[in-house]
Amino acid sequence: MLMIREFLEGDGPDTAAAAAFLKEHRSPLVEGTSVTFLFEGDVDEVHLRHFIMGFPGSQSFQRIDGTELWYLTMEVPEGSRIEYKLEIVAGKSRRLILDPLNEGTARDPFGKNSVCYGAGYDRPDWTVHDPEARPGTLRTVTVHSDIYDSDVELRVYMPARMRQTRRYPLVIAFDGEDYLKYSALQTVLDNLIHRYEIPPMMVALSQSPNRFADYTASAEHARFVAEELLPGLKAQLPVLDDPASIGLMGASLGAVASFWTAWRYPKLFGNLLLQSGSFRFNDTGYEEHHPALGDVVEFVNAYRQDPRRVANRVFVTCGRYESLIWDNRALAPHLQRSGMRVSYEEARDGHNWENWRDRLRGGLSWLFPGPLGLVYE
Repeated sequence: MLMIREFLEGDGPDTAAAAAFLKEHRSPLVEGTSVTFLFEGDVDEVHLRHFIMGFPGSQSFQRIDGTELWYLTMEVPEGSRIEYKLEIVAGKSRRLILDPLNEGTARDPFGKNSVCYGAGYDRPDWTVHDPEARPGTLRTVTVHSDIYDSDVELRVYMPARMRQTRRYPLVIAFDGEDYLKYSALQTVLDNLIHRYEIPPMMVALSQSPNRFADYTASAEHARFVAEELLPGLKAQLPVLDDPASIGLMGASLGAVASFWTAWRYPKLFGNLLLQSGSFRFNDTGYEEHHPALGDVVEFVNAYRQDPRRVANRVFVTCGRYESLIWDNRALAPHLQRSGMRVSYEEARDGHNWENWRDRLRGGLSWLFPGPLGLVYE
């Protein structure tokens, strides 16, 4: 607030002063836990649109008299990362735009968002390309499915320096292509393997053409994964034939698909990485607003009543700024009651792919410790 306050208390803000101020400062202004968003333009209203649980979804900017400069100051805890857009109102026109004064953006399947990095947030270095890390490759594998009456084609991450005489752990990642595009999964795997934080491993990038059918407690999809996809991958790849070396991972509905599949086939998958899972249950009342989640609500209700051991280890992550935080917090104790080893991690972030990217090191290295992790565990 200090920088914007000094401007407001200056010698009568005007258009020239605003231009000079913006030449020196970009949006948002981060001063400790105080963050000020800026916008310049001759419009009627400016609103910040974000998805932070516990805050109003839209907050209004104030226009500085004598200028076309607008601002909004809010408190943001240290270490936060917030994705947002600006809603601009001019006459009868109302549109959402990226913040033109902020170069920081993040992508997802729906496009781009602007990003505010709170004090203390730094992008993890293991998510950035390391020229010393040998890159893995992507191999296309085709598995025939009688269940879907088709050949299912998917890509598999293969670690560098693979040996034909060895076998490797395997993870099936739901929405795997999205992990690749938006969570830098290939770079993360290259780096963590290079640093000996995880063993050389393979990751099958499964991508459903109909997530709301396949990932919402579908018995058909679970049967495909357990009875066709996994055997098909084992037949074509050097997979360690041990449930402790096989895992499922996914975010949002992909986390539901992972947990549900392991629940249906509890002896096949030893490790689960569940990120911001849509684990809705009756007490939240969300089933009334998400009819596609009816089967998920029924499944989670049943699991809460009778927790069962479905894997050896489960790593759960969720953002504190998403509504699903309550569902994930509520599920964790039931997972522990089942006798599984459970690790739970929260972040000051929302329901987005870069939040899930930033949690990959913690999840993968805990579920599949490499030589470095085994030394210190």
